[in-house]
This record gives sequence, C-alpha cells and structure tokens, in this order.
Amino acid sequence: MIRLSNVVKRYSSEVLIGPVSLDIPAGGVVALVGPNGAGKSTMLTMIGRLLAPDEGTVEVGGLDVHATPSKRVAKTVSILRQENHFVTRLTVRQLVGFGRYPYSGGRLTQEDEDKISEAIDFLNLTELEQRFIDQLSGGQRQRAYVAMVLAQDTEYLLLDEPLNNLDAQHSVQMMRQLRRAADELGRTVVIVLHDINFAAAYSDYIIAMDEGRIAVHGTPDEIIRDEVLTRVFRTPVTVVDGPAGRLASYHRAG
Repeated sequence: MIRLSNVVKRYSSEVLIGPVSLDIPAGGVVALVGPNGAGKSTMLTMIGRLLAPDEGTVEVGGLDVHATPSKRVAKTVSILRQENHFVTRLTVRQLVGFGRYPYSGGRLTQEDEDKISEAIDFLNLTELEQRFIDQLSGGQRQRAYVAMVLAQDTEYLLLDEPLNNLDAQHSVQMMRQLRRAADELGRTVVIVLHDINFAAAYSDYIIAMDEGRIAVHGTPDEIIRDEVLTRVFRTPVTVVDGPAGRLASYHRAG
C-alpha cells in the first residue's frame, strides 16, 4: 500500500499541493488523472522520492520513502519521469541494465543479466536489444524505458505520462503491457494519464486531482460518471457505454 499522510508541497504563496491524505491500494493499475496543473506529476514524484514534501509523510510498502536509505527504497519503488533524455549512445540492453543499479552497483551479475533479459522479453524488445536508443521509434523507445524500470524488480512502478508522444495504437499497446505487468507479475502500477478513457479501460482504481488536492477517488465505475468528471475537469463530460466499456466525451465551448 502507498500511504500519504498530510502531504504538502509549497511552490509559492499561491501554488500549493495538498494537504493530501490517502491510502492507495496495493496491486493492479492505479491511474492519476485531472486537468493540467492539478498536481499529478508532483504527487507522483513525491511518492517516488524524487521530490521531498514540505510537510507530511509518504510510505510505500511500509517504508517512509524520505527517511529510508536510498538503496532500500530503490528495491521497493521505481519511477519513470517524463524527461528521459540520455545523452550517451546506449543500446536497448544497456539502457535496461541501468534498472539493475540498486542491486549491482554497476557490476552486473548473472542474476542481473537474467532480470534484464526478462524485462526485454516482457516488453517485446528482444529483436531490438542491440539497437541504439536513438535508432528506435517513439513507441519502441518508450517501451525500452518502461523495461528499464521493470528490470529494477520493484513491487511498485510509478510512470509519469508514459503515453506522451505515442499515437493511439502504441498507447493501447503500452497500456496492455502495463496491465500485464500488474496481472502477471503482481506489480502495483501507478500511472499519470492525460486521457481519462485509458484510465477507464485499464485501471482498477482512479485518483482524480484538481488544484493540488484529491478531488475524488474510487473504482472506474465510481469515477467514470458524467457528474463526477464534469466536476473534476470543469467542463461538461458525457459518459457513454461502448463495446470496450465506458467512454467519456468532452464538450468544449467554441
């Protein structure tokens, strides 16, 4: 379980995240949604220990992530941020190998190599493992980064908008693979998503944020409703039942 207790992050007198107190259930896919600037990425980076809260505590798997040694945290929770730009020329396998650093310290053992291969195979990158990252398509590159955090072999995976810059087909493929990681590998996958319909289709639990606070949270059936989404996104939203489940349609002025 991920537990946020009175978490606050201040950027200025006008910009504030929190206070947030919330228990995020372990297991499955958890989607963080909300309007731009709602605080989703900030909340994710505080959970992943990349940003310290000004107040409150964050626990992941029973560990206070801001009071526990980094190496131990890195074996419990892994995070993939939006900004992933490696300046050195790396192959897919070399990139995925960075996920083993908390265990190997840079000296890969056979167990590390096996974990790297498992992550590469899981993300269907086997034929590309010796290709350089800058030779890949956007969708292939994003899969390689996800394979890197998967190779870290943590119970909790945090992904900040992993569908950014992916077309619809590659977005569907990515969400299916993350769904598989939760179901087949028993991981808890927390994802910041821009598209509420991907949250509806693939997540077990949805947390909607607005203006730095939790607006509402619950199962997709509880959240994917006209009145709930209209309140969160502050624009009229109609939810319809389609062949793949509930779909939300936004009605913007103009």
